[in-house]
Amino acid sequence: MAWRVEVDADKCTGDEECVNVCPTGVFEMQDEKAVVVNEDECLGCDSCIEVCPSGALTITET
Repeated sequence: MAWRVEVDADKCTGDEECVNVCPTGVFEMQDEKAVVVNEDECLGCDSCIEVCPSGALTITET
């Protein structure tokens, strides 16, 4: 199963919660915002969505 991961840069507050909670390293911080760098590694576990205080993340099955 594959997942599409998106970060809404306008909503991202740069708190790094998604970076810290992701078990497979899908995210990195760039210019004080989370960006998707390893989308193929996403497990679809929704951990990042659960910890994101600004609702900046979406994950959809592809």
